[in-house]
Amino acid sequence: MVGHDGKMSTCPTLETERLTMRAFSQDDLDAYFDLFSTPEVSSALAIPASFDREQAWAQMAFFLGQWELRGTGLWALEEKATGRLVGRAGLYQPERADWPGLEVGWALHPEVWGLGYATEAGARSVQYGFSEAGAERLFSCILPENVRSQAVAKRLGFSLLEERVLSHFPQMPHGIWFLDT
Repeated sequence: MVGHDGKMSTCPTLETERLTMRAFSQDDLDAYFDLFSTPEVSSALAIPASFDREQAWAQMAFFLGQWELRGTGLWALEEKATGRLVGRAGLYQPERADWPGLEVGWALHPEVWGLGYATEAGARSVQYGFSEAGAERLFSCILPENVRSQAVAKRLGFSLLEERVLSHFPQMPHGIWFLDT
């Protein structure tokens, strides 16, 4: 497949009504860093104050690498009407022994909160996870204080399975949400 920048990529480009879900590119770095520097996103996802451009770049590279190695990953969310990067969403599965499985995740810039983009991208990610990735169960790991993401998970049909501490974030438990085919 040809990625956003014209180079070959295993990350497919998907369309929803208002979003293009595509591979990350170097041109996304400033907008991606800005997204995770907002107080709202930093708080909702417990992003440390030390998060910097280098870490933003490393995350984007990690997502591209996951597509190459696993055939799933997170997409850059581009708003069709404006062409701007408004977030990320997709299928996330880091190499962690206690990770529940293939996760559907999303993070959007606060400027577009309340527009339904997370649900739109999440629904397309769920569809891809079941139909293309062949998953029988999908998960979403959400901090208990992140009620906005919990509401998205519920709209997508997810149910809370349990709350537990994950090794990469021992400060507090995550809600482990699930959805079966």
